[in-house]
Amino acid sequence: MTRQFPRIPIIGYCHPLSVRPGEIIGFKVSCAGGGDFSARVLRSICADANPDGPGIIEKAVETSIEKDYTARPQAFNPGSYAIIKTGPAVDGDLTIAATIWPTLPGDGEQVIFSAGGFELFLDTDGALAARVGDISVSTGKPLLSRQWCFVRLSYTKASGLFTIAQQPDEIWTDPAEASVVAPNQSYLDGLPILIAAGLRDGFADNHFDGKIEAPGIYAAANVDPTRIVAKWDFAKKTSSLVVEDTGKGGYHGSLINHPARAMTGSGWDGSEMNWQHNPEHYGAIHFHRDDIYDFGWQNDIEWVVPEDFASGVYVLRITQGGHEDAIPFYVCPPLGQRKADLAVLVSTFTHVIYGNHSRPDFKSEWMERHLARGGYPYNPAQYEELGCSTYNFHRDGSGICHCSHLRPLLNTRPGYYTMGYGKGSGLRHFQADSHLIWWLHKKGISYDIVTDKELHEEGYSAIEGYKAVTTGSHPEYHTSNTLDALLTFRNRGGNFMYLGGNGFYWRVAVHEQEEGIMEIRRGEGGIRAWAAEPGEYYNAFDGNYGGLWRRSGRPPQQLAGLGFTSQGQFEGTYYRRTEESYAPDLVWLFDGIDEEILGDYGFSGGGAAGYELDRADIRLGSPPNVRVLAQSERHPDHFVLVPEELLTHLTTLPLLPVDDLIRADMIYFEVPGGGKVFSVGSITFCGSLPWNGGDNDISRLVENVLRRFLE
Repeated sequence: MTRQFPRIPIIGYCHPLSVRPGEIIGFKVSCAGGGDFSARVLRSICADANPDGPGIIEKAVETSIEKDYTARPQAFNPGSYAIIKTGPAVDGDLTIAATIWPTLPGDGEQVIFSAGGFELFLDTDGALAARVGDISVSTGKPLLSRQWCFVRLSYTKASGLFTIAQQPDEIWTDPAEASVVAPNQSYLDGLPILIAAGLRDGFADNHFDGKIEAPGIYAAANVDPTRIVAKWDFAKKTSSLVVEDTGKGGYHGSLINHPARAMTGSGWDGSEMNWQHNPEHYGAIHFHRDDIYDFGWQNDIEWVVPEDFASGVYVLRITQGGHEDAIPFYVCPPLGQRKADLAVLVSTFTHVIYGNHSRPDFKSEWMERHLARGGYPYNPAQYEELGCSTYNFHRDGSGICHCSHLRPLLNTRPGYYTMGYGKGSGLRHFQADSHLIWWLHKKGISYDIVTDKELHEEGYSAIEGYKAVTTGSHPEYHTSNTLDALLTFRNRGGNFMYLGGNGFYWRVAVHEQEEGIMEIRRGEGGIRAWAAEPGEYYNAFDGNYGGLWRRSGRPPQQLAGLGFTSQGQFEGTYYRRTEESYAPDLVWLFDGIDEEILGDYGFSGGGAAGYELDRADIRLGSPPNVRVLAQSERHPDHFVLVPEELLTHLTTLPLLPVDDLIRADMIYFEVPGGGKVFSVGSITFCGSLPWNGGDNDISRLVENVLRRFLE
């Protein structure tokens, strides 16, 4: 893929996503038209455009940003590859060789190795081919997908003989070789080398889809280990973007657009699952033509957040010629200087992991419903060139394991609707969490914003001193740092509210050097958008075992008392209070609430208990003193038990009937250190808070809990 420009008339992104007063945030904007664009900052109170609810509410804020800026288009370049900016010079016999595992042979020309005037590639039929100058040659025998094959290009200076050969590492395809005479060709002359792409008009193009292992250059007409000029060992510096040359010349290179590392190579035999224990088995990198990490746009606006700027959720609205975009960002209080007793934890890790999720069930008619109520006009399913989410697949069918906020994320915009069916608004993530933000403003409850970025980087100190911390609707993705910080807060007397579902579920790795990127390995277990290949369960970024936190001995129940148990379509039902909820010492929770049925309404799925549900389980870490206040019921038949709870078609891990495990538990418990925990176990819960202008039993219940926690 060559240089591309967004099809959306005006679009942008920011870095970082969250800042403290005194820090700098940069906004990067691309406009299709010339002239100027205007920008202004607004505080985001509600991002749900549904006219049946509060609607989109944004309050103007005076800043130095409010003025016109020169518009310009900014391009992006998808596709991963390695580049050695200054390659070796070879004047004589030459061989270029590598072992490859193609995943889309026959889907366009794909360059394996480009050096000076030499290119080794797969032709449009998927056969090994090469070119030198104006002369090209092909074996004419397509390679098989997902099969290892040793490939080489050799050139003999004296005769001008130019030979290519493919040697498959399996029984289903015969070896093949082809030659052509190409006299008087130029030789490697120190120009840049590209691995997994070719150079076209100064930009990488014709990207290779698949794994490449041990590419090398030899000053001989064959693979002569004594004549190595350069050979790149992809098993070295696995956690970095460096590709290391093990030859004497030190022709090290860098990776562009973060291809996947810690990938099994041709020698992997299943004897070791951890790449750190046997690096020789993990010498491959998986490249994709649609890998995207950092769009690399230049800042159009750089803003130093004023020292007295209020913590909150904000958007930068940019406008040009009748077109508009809104870029969300978060302002946290100065470290150690909380401005409220409540911290709202914004799950930006989860927002980015889902960033530009192109839903497989998306229907174009959804947009008609969304636009009719003032919704955001663009959907990632219609703009996949901007890079999809880790809930999508690469074009070659492998799962997307990297995500970054250094690009426009359409599904983070105010007015964006995730679901086009069902009752209510169909919101998730940023927009769904705004129901809670609106409710806090409605109730006059002051709060500070803390995102999981601060929690990961600063640990417990990011939330120390708050009387209460609350999540939004879906705090799904976490690092060990974020979990440690929350657990420390709870155990040292902090009050914790988990107002969502499917929380604290997947483990992610944050890159230590490269800003803005995370890694997810969808290993064994869990409701998974895709499954990691065998042997590829360990993160490249930090070397930890990926997948569910439950598989690493930290089930969500250990923190919040609840863990993921069931998922269905975006529909919600209600909770029914238990006998336990009427206990004398719990009467304060239900002050002003006479109903036994709670939350049979809402802007998310039509009910407070829906879509993804959590339940208590003592075996998985729910505390022995957990109090189950209410349980959901009457979920439709499309709700299923999560795979990690199933043993056979007849048996579950808890040894209970499946139907008994499909429920959301609402719980309360107290921690020996003085902290208290209230958890609701449903993604759609916060969607009930704004119902009837915030005058409802779910609203009263949350207010009772929160005001007690803030005493």
